[in-house]
Amino acid sequence: MDMDMARDALVQESRELLAAMENALLEIETDGVSSEAINAIFRAAHTIKGSAGLFAFDRIVSFTHIVESVLDRVRTGKVQIDDAMLSLLLNCGDYIGALVDAIQNRTEDTEPDADRRAVLEKLLGAHLEPAPAVAEPTASSLATTAPDHGPGTEHIEGSGGVDSDNWHLSLRFSPDVLRNGLDPLSFLHYLTSLGRIVYLHTVVDTLPALSQMDAETGYLGFEIDFESDADRAKIESVFDFVREDSQIRILPPHSKIDEYIALIALMPEPGRLGDILVRGGALTEVELAQALDQQHDQQIGQKPLGAMLVEQQVVPEAVVSAALNRQKQSEDKKAHEQKFIKVEVSKLDQLIDLVGELVIAGAGANLIANRKKDAQFEEAAQSISVLVEHIRDAALTLRMVPIGEVFQRFPRVVRDISRELGKEIELIVTGAETELDKSMVEKLADPLMHIVRNSMDHGIEGTEARVLAGKSPTGMLRLNAYHESGSIVIEVSDDGRGLNRERILAKAIERGLVTPEQILSDNDIFRLIFEAGFSTAEQVTNLSGRGVGMDVVKKNIESLRGEVEILSKEGQGTTTRIRLPLTLAIIDGFQVMVNDEVFVIPLDLVIECVDLAGHDARHNIVKLRGEPLPFVRLRELFELPSLEQSRESLVVVQFGQQRAGLVVDRLLGEFQAVIKPLGSLFSGIRSISGSTILGDGRVALILDVPHLVQQTTQQQSLAQSGKSAGFLAHNKTVDL
Repeated sequence: MDMDMARDALVQESRELLAAMENALLEIETDGVSSEAINAIFRAAHTIKGSAGLFAFDRIVSFTHIVESVLDRVRTGKVQIDDAMLSLLLNCGDYIGALVDAIQNRTEDTEPDADRRAVLEKLLGAHLEPAPAVAEPTASSLATTAPDHGPGTEHIEGSGGVDSDNWHLSLRFSPDVLRNGLDPLSFLHYLTSLGRIVYLHTVVDTLPALSQMDAETGYLGFEIDFESDADRAKIESVFDFVREDSQIRILPPHSKIDEYIALIALMPEPGRLGDILVRGGALTEVELAQALDQQHDQQIGQKPLGAMLVEQQVVPEAVVSAALNRQKQSEDKKAHEQKFIKVEVSKLDQLIDLVGELVIAGAGANLIANRKKDAQFEEAAQSISVLVEHIRDAALTLRMVPIGEVFQRFPRVVRDISRELGKEIELIVTGAETELDKSMVEKLADPLMHIVRNSMDHGIEGTEARVLAGKSPTGMLRLNAYHESGSIVIEVSDDGRGLNRERILAKAIERGLVTPEQILSDNDIFRLIFEAGFSTAEQVTNLSGRGVGMDVVKKNIESLRGEVEILSKEGQGTTTRIRLPLTLAIIDGFQVMVNDEVFVIPLDLVIECVDLAGHDARHNIVKLRGEPLPFVRLRELFELPSLEQSRESLVVVQFGQQRAGLVVDRLLGEFQAVIKPLGSLFSGIRSISGSTILGDGRVALILDVPHLVQQTTQQQSLAQSGKSAGFLAHNKTVDL
């Protein structure tokens, strides 16, 4: 076995289980306690402990065992789940996560935080009862009052479990055992060859009066505490010659029950319930055969095998439950494996890179086919292009994941921060199934975290302030995602106090970001909060107020070729809207030419193309079907020389709710563009988002449409405010 791969698999599985554990705890807090959620939490902790135990990761095993013990008491109703217990279990999940991180970092021999662990273990220990030094068998086990049993005696619970680390044997020999020439005491003597009889109690409940006693009839039974390292099958073999007519029950020690459950959890192919119990050591082949025979003899109204084994105290209920759960997990896994398969991200990235090269090679083949003017060659090249396009779409789909992977971490964040702030905040998540590129998911977590924390700290008011404002005492925070115009839109909305336009503007003037004479729209003013170090907070808190965060949000989003904007109404709330491309790898593009240079526009953002030949378009605004449309000439933007005879075309693009025009010399048509990064040398160029390689080997630049749209709409805003040479005042828009 490749230990590194096994370690990575353990880390990945543990993190998935911890996420499921946290979701179940938050579900209990929201919807109330349910046995299904509690069992899910217990299974998660138990599976983590069992998997870590395989690799002797003792620190995580010992800590998770304590958590599991508390959860077991929760399952049996001995410990109630309240707010304090939920917080404790969530914190324990966090510490298990720290132990898992240590395994990933190869530092599992070092305790991540010994003080924190000690505090958690002390809090957990308060919910655990110390094991009693002396306990007595139940009335059902003993027919007479038993004397003091001394140390090592266990208590036999109704579920068939044992509280000590000794085996318990309940022996009721056949009345004809002596007539058959067998001495019960000889079996007990032979039993001592496998271990030590810690305690033996003779059961005399069937002993008749002396006058009615038959010397050849066996009347006595035995309740035995047996200390041994032997397994169940070995102990059972002692009584092979008397099993048929006798009642022999072998109850495993408490530690053995845990061992059975751990073995069952690790079985690769469990199979049927009886097979699981036999392979796990909790049941022998003989006991299974007897149980199946009894079940078959019932004919009508057969009891399930598991219920029968528990009722007869052959197997503890906890072990049967673990086996049934493992059986169900196996069935679910098989159904799941028919639909899904785990693949390393690096392999997907390699596939996408190869598909990208295939797209470029296909474009080159098409170019040659067009030049050769060979009909068959062109037809073959076109067929290949169609297939390459399908392969591209299928490959990109492999890397698409639901944004719920990002959203699922925020219920816990909102819970903890709302308590820290003393606010009542409800989180509503919609659109979690919306898909985006896997490479974006990891980079979105930090920006969204900044936005959510700001909304909770600055946006949503305290309970008293909300009541005074006529609002619900509970604040609302919404995470939403949806697709629009070839992009994915992510919104973080709150119903809080909204942004204070005047305070932001005053702070910006104070810092010299704008002048008092400038006329700014609300969007322009709200955009100022993305400036580095900008903050209007009156006091610094643990969450925000230092002016660090929103500028980082903007930089991170722009690094993904996205845009972020803020919509707000004072007293009603704020929405932060992030718009991102669906993928960062391969896009459908629209080629245009300016002079001899080729540019690529993302096809999803192209609305239409308009001929500008013979029209006066000097003022960068054109009237299109009665509406003014700002535009920018790419020739002027990139300072390219003009052509003597050029027929200009206007490409209308849309990003979000805003439209703009791009003036070019020629329209070349659709093109599959493999996005290549520009490198740090070109990081300051805002109008370009990347590059691609054409079929003839030339490099074409991919236009940053969001930035160009924003730039042109700002020009239109200035024109309408009288800052653009009075253009609109003279009514000189061009009507097409």
